[in-house]
Amino acid sequence: MNDFASLATPPTQHIGVTRSLSIAMLGSGGSGVMTAGGQLLDAAGQAGWYGMMTRSSGPQIRGGEAAALLRLSPKPVETHKGRFDILLAIDWLNADRFVGEIILDSNSIVIGDQGGTVPEAISRMGGRYVELPLSELAKGISGGRPNMVALGALAHLIGLPIDALEAVLTKSLSKKGQEAVDASMAGVRAGAEQASAVPDIPDFKVEANAKQERWSITGNEAAGLGAIRGGVRFVAAYPITPGTEILEWLAPNLKKVGGVLVQAEDELASINQLIGGSFGGTPSLTATSGPGLALMIESIGLAVASETPVVVVDVMRGGPSTGIPTKSEQSDLNIAIYGLHGDAPHIVVAPMSIGDCLFTTQWATHLAETLQTASIVLSDQSLGQTRALIDRPADIAFVSGGRSITSRSEDFKRYAVNDSGVSPMSIPGTVGCQYTADGLEHSPTGTPSSRAEDHIQQLNKRKRKLDQFDYGDHWALTEGEGEIAVLTWGSSTGPVSEAIDMLRAEGYKVRLISMRLLLPAQPQRLAQALQGVERTLIVEQCHGAQFHHYLRAHYDLPGEIRSMAIPGPLMIRPDDVYSELKAWENA
Repeated sequence: MNDFASLATPPTQHIGVTRSLSIAMLGSGGSGVMTAGGQLLDAAGQAGWYGMMTRSSGPQIRGGEAAALLRLSPKPVETHKGRFDILLAIDWLNADRFVGEIILDSNSIVIGDQGGTVPEAISRMGGRYVELPLSELAKGISGGRPNMVALGALAHLIGLPIDALEAVLTKSLSKKGQEAVDASMAGVRAGAEQASAVPDIPDFKVEANAKQERWSITGNEAAGLGAIRGGVRFVAAYPITPGTEILEWLAPNLKKVGGVLVQAEDELASINQLIGGSFGGTPSLTATSGPGLALMIESIGLAVASETPVVVVDVMRGGPSTGIPTKSEQSDLNIAIYGLHGDAPHIVVAPMSIGDCLFTTQWATHLAETLQTASIVLSDQSLGQTRALIDRPADIAFVSGGRSITSRSEDFKRYAVNDSGVSPMSIPGTVGCQYTADGLEHSPTGTPSSRAEDHIQQLNKRKRKLDQFDYGDHWALTEGEGEIAVLTWGSSTGPVSEAIDMLRAEGYKVRLISMRLLLPAQPQRLAQALQGVERTLIVEQCHGAQFHHYLRAHYDLPGEIRSMAIPGPLMIRPDDVYSELKAWENA
């Protein structure tokens, strides 16, 4: 049957989903909300909580509006809720610009500095308003700052131990001296004391299951670690928001493993230096965003044609053109899959969580090296720049594959046609194993050729090696059962997963399929994952429904299909997906 409601198993009682607490801290540029938000998150990790913090700001280099959006929980969280429990504003300048991102209701607590005027757009959403003398208390402390007073107030309200904050502040401010630590702790204690006057609301207390320190990591940092674990030892890149932090993390850490990072003069130089480094035998990677990827496309085709392994991490942002550098969108899918001219088989993968940025980048490197081609990793701003408290990711080592290097000069043919499609490579300078690697079509020896036979052989070879490779279970996350499926990818996985949990709590049976491997297509695997499905909702953060159209072009999807394509810059929320599925039930 196609009736959504008929697929449910009526629950005997309502089953709650993950308990959590959502906090928004607002302030103008320089007010320290990002610093305080990060310290609150790290202290939560010290106390054994899970959590995440998303930075939201305008396009300005400095100044302007700023918001730290946090969610804390005793269980792992991968997305923000639909509403915020607490909004604290150090000041109200430009606060109305966040109305679309920060949703309040009558149960929310709104905290502002004494004497401030709450913008009408904020007050209209509801919530209980409380004034605290943030600036006044800070002025009474030598070296005091309102953001530390605000930090103490929040810690008290949510039941976060002060000693956890003290440990974080001591570590983060140690370079500034004990006076800075003492001033900050004085502000924290003053804020906590003031917040004690706010009536206690037990529902806002989040107690962790155990005191166990979590990893505090961003998706960009995780991608950098995944690159190193994958064997990358050369990085050439040009800074661009929101991918720059990958380079900032790799610059010092590559040195620890004998690697090198070069800041190129532009994206064209970086991708070509990358190809040169890889041709020389060193696994190589670059990080960029949509505008940079567009500039690199021709040279990525060179890597495919010359079968030179390279990895390109694209931390997507709103587009087109310069677009919205500080906000997220999944709109680079088409250029990543179809952007290369000619028939150019390559790899496109996408991490589905902050922790998964580590594995997916490591896997992309493994695939590039093993299959001698270009791998594009589609991360995005919401994954890359969000900091999360997560359990330590598993240490994974791929025991097979990797670059096939030979020094045998007997009948060496760099592009030999064989069953696997993967031919031996040689290190430049190896006697008897020299070859030409350029963008011209070539014979098996690498000699440029315009013969139809050579062209067809090499086209088939480059396609065959990707099509025949066994990608294993890494191609997608599949879980659940039932005749309803939600098909998604990348950063949309978090909100989709939580929405499905909400539906399952009501007794519905819903499958989740999040695709990590986007290219080459895996029609047989997806067909198996969709067996018995009668309705499929395709969820993506893209105005043009690029993922939906890609799936319709390469896969046979069973039953009724509905597209939920929401453009950036506002992130998809679990409530959005939940409401879409419930509306389909009543259609």
